[in-house]
Order: sequence, then C-alpha cells, then structure tokens
Amino acid sequence: MRHADFSTSAISATLPTAPTRPTGAIGGGSGFGRAFADVQGEVANFIQNGGGASTPALTPEGSLWHARSAAAVLAAPDADAGSNSDDQQAFLDNIAPWAREAADKLGVAPELVQAHAALESGWGQRPIRNAGGDSSHNLFGIKAGGKWDGAVAESTTTEYVGGAAIKTKERFRAYPDGAAAFRDYAQMLLDNPRYKGAIGAGSDAHAFAQGLAKGGYATDPAYAAKLARLAGKLQGSNG
Repeated sequence: MRHADFSTSAISATLPTAPTRPTGAIGGGSGFGRAFADVQGEVANFIQNGGGASTPALTPEGSLWHARSAAAVLAAPDADAGSNSDDQQAFLDNIAPWAREAADKLGVAPELVQAHAALESGWGQRPIRNAGGDSSHNLFGIKAGGKWDGAVAESTTTEYVGGAAIKTKERFRAYPDGAAAFRDYAQMLLDNPRYKGAIGAGSDAHAFAQGLAKGGYATDPAYAAKLARLAGKLQGSNG
C-alpha cells in the first residue's frame, strides 16, 4: 500500500510481514536475505509475546531492528501535514457518499474509511497517477497483484524494512472514477482473510487500524497508530 508519503501503530502490527514485497526483494535466496528474515521473525515474535521471561531475549541484531522500529514510531509525522483544513473538508465531502457505501459493506463507521483514504492519499493531494499524468483514483494505495486484470499505474513509493525507509517502484490498481476505487477497496478487504480483524469493527478506530496492520496492509511501523489517530480526529469532529 502507498503508506509512505502520509503516513501513526502498535509496532507488533506493522513489522514487515510476508505479503509485503520489499522483504522478499532483498537478497532473495542469499545468505543476507535469510539472515534478515530470521531477525525479522525474531523481532516479530518478541513483540507479539510482549517480551518477558517466557520470550527468548533478542540477539544484538534483533535489538537493533527493534530500536529502529520504535524510533520510527516516535518520529512519525502527522497525517494532516501539508494540507489546510478547508482542503481536508472538501476532500471529506467529496468522498463521503463512497465512504458510506464502503463502510456499510465493511461494518465500520464511515469516518474510518475516510481516514484511511486521507492517510493513503495525503487528503487527495498526492494521487497515484498513470503514465499520462491522470489520476488513477486509487486513494487507498492498493497494489496491482498478479490476479488484477484491470488498468495499472506505476508509481514510486516507500516501504519500510526493519524501520528503514526504502524507495521502490510499484504497480498500483487504476480505476475509472472514485466510486469504483471505493467499491474495489471494500471488496478487497472482504475477500482477503488477512483483514478479518478490521471487518465489523464498527466505530472502533483502533480495532480497524490494527486489523489492517496485522493483515500486512502496509510496512510502515507507525501505520496503525497514524490511522487510528486520524480516524479519532474525524470521529471527534463529527461528534
């Protein structure tokens, strides 16, 4: 997902997971790639089990990656940086009908869907564009995997590996309009068992954000916290 440009998560939910591409791209089957995967799994296990006596101590390498991920969370910028309140409200008003439709399918509050779109697209100010410069209408940074047979747009994005940001080019889904983007977003989440924790979260922003992060929606180590924080702001403004 295109989470790097505007990207707030419990680290346990956002360590790079198997579905993310950068991890597999580093080193491939080399010794470094295997070593990195071992360290990554070690840190994920440590955080998931909360440390403690029953959890093996981290190796020096694992401690380094753990510290870097924690630092990334503390240094993460606000999702609304670079956009004024009028622009933000205009964006929210524009996507409101589509967000309500998607939210009804997912069993969540519309503000959570709006927050997710705002986080991924920088309030619509950083759209993923196709080769001709037109918007792909992909407000959720959904990548074009092998099963996607629709239009695509290639864009530079940022993935996080062990807390370190790495620039990479990825292929993203492209849509004819915003309505199609929101419908595909909802269907993608419903069809993918990895995101079951986010489905039916109601107005619980933290549950929704954690469900997405645990499913591997993004590699940003601060992703779930950013999304939950932004969704909480939108819920508060509508309360």
